[in-house]
Amino acid sequence: MKVSNEKQLNELLNNKPIFFNYMRENYKLFNNSNIFFRDIQFAIRRYFSIKNQKLSYTGAETITKNFVVHLVNEKWLLQVGNNTWKVNFNNDYTVN
Repeated sequence: MKVSNEKQLNELLNNKPIFFNYMRENYKLFNNSNIFFRDIQFAIRRYFSIKNQKLSYTGAETITKNFVVHLVNEKWLLQVGNNTWKVNFNNDYTVN
């Protein structure tokens, strides 16, 4: 099933704790850890694949760029480099 990128982005934004719990299953994700663009992108692709929603590589890249912008603006992530951020939330999803 193909779903619009906007709908998928909104799902991620509305379900950040669920997505990050899913991501924690495959990545070491904790407060002050580094997180990389490609890790987020591949996690997003797998997350939607599990939901039987096809997502192309470029579609996942677009969603990831927009998702990261929101996370930085909401202080969930702090930019460290061009494609690297520091996690700025605890296990209970309290933003620091």
